[in-house]
Amino acid sequence: MPANSLAPHKKYATPAKAMIACVSGYAMDGFDLLILGFMLPVIASELGLNASQSGSLVTWTLIGAVLGGVIFGPISDRFGRIRILTLTILIFSLFTGLCATAQGYWDLLTYRTLAGVGLGGEFGIGMALIAEAWPLEKRNRASAYVGMGWQLGVLLAAFLTPLLLGTIGWRGMFLVGLVPALASFLIRRTMGEPQAFAHQSNSQQHLPLLTRLRLLFKDRATSKCSLGILILCSVQNFGYYGLMIWMPSYLSKNFGFSLTKSGMWTAVTVIGMTFGIWLFGVLSDRFARWKIFLIYQAGAVVMVLCYAQLKDPVMMLIAGAVMGMFVNGMIGGYGGLISDSYPVNVRATAQNVLFNLGRGVGGFGPLVIGLLASQIAFSAAISLLAGIYLLDILATLFLLPKTQSQAEDSLGAIG
Repeated sequence: MPANSLAPHKKYATPAKAMIACVSGYAMDGFDLLILGFMLPVIASELGLNASQSGSLVTWTLIGAVLGGVIFGPISDRFGRIRILTLTILIFSLFTGLCATAQGYWDLLTYRTLAGVGLGGEFGIGMALIAEAWPLEKRNRASAYVGMGWQLGVLLAAFLTPLLLGTIGWRGMFLVGLVPALASFLIRRTMGEPQAFAHQSNSQQHLPLLTRLRLLFKDRATSKCSLGILILCSVQNFGYYGLMIWMPSYLSKNFGFSLTKSGMWTAVTVIGMTFGIWLFGVLSDRFARWKIFLIYQAGAVVMVLCYAQLKDPVMMLIAGAVMGMFVNGMIGGYGGLISDSYPVNVRATAQNVLFNLGRGVGGFGPLVIGLLASQIAFSAAISLLAGIYLLDILATLFLLPKTQSQAEDSLGAIG
């Protein structure tokens, strides 16, 4: 299928429409995953789940995301950003809605995994779309804005779950996940493909799946880059999910916080994360991105260690915002980093495969933190998280490229 046939009326994706499409879809992803964290005790009580089964709902959602990333990244590079983005949102919405009908552990686990497949496709396709629809000099901040969309969804979850859960129950909260289905149809009807994708040659567009995957490791330089990005994505997701899934339960158990108060504390941390993502994007468009990564990674080590020692709720509130800025602010750089490192014909493949493999590793974060917390203490488990950011620093120094793309849709590391 010729690339131009995807946009027969020559309606290319504009920066504004591309941003709306990506941010809205990613916001619903963040909303869905955090409400699960808030609702786990209620779901476990009604369905009779033990702690291991509860934690596995998150883990298998993220394993599904790995499968979705591997499947839909190459398909997007073949058939188009908008078409496949729409499909992934529909899959995510459908199976999130079906979670509301679950009668036990196994059917809920199945729906969560399949919803994760749709979730896994969205992030990478969105980042590729933004990279190709926005001008090069604003690529980092534009990618950061997409990352901020996730935090917007998390904030909505933190505020709305305490208000709605008692009224509509956990099943009703899952039904809210059907909302992206409507948005997906609107996205498909009003947008064309980005010009960079539409102008590919047939030979670039028709690469076989395995060829696209092999291109991520085609030579030593590319392999180093891909390994470095995979480490960063793994650390990012492990730390994020390990903290965010268990934080509401930790605050409730150790400080007696109500669901509303836990939501407020979590929201303040997320606000810090959102600011950190925005700042990363702005700084990366002005200074060397790898140096910004190092600053954030060092800040994550320090703040995670400090946060784990705190006992005063007010100090935890303040430190949580600062910790969130460093720990999750780094995601503001991944979209630009991956887009600069790979050409158009494997860009969504790289975004989805590398990030979602990292998300799969991150899926073990809640399990590991939960296990450590049960054996020692939550504060000790959090302290151990600081060590993984040291691995991030080594990967940035020795594996990541130190240059950023200087030409529109440069072939980057694969060129």
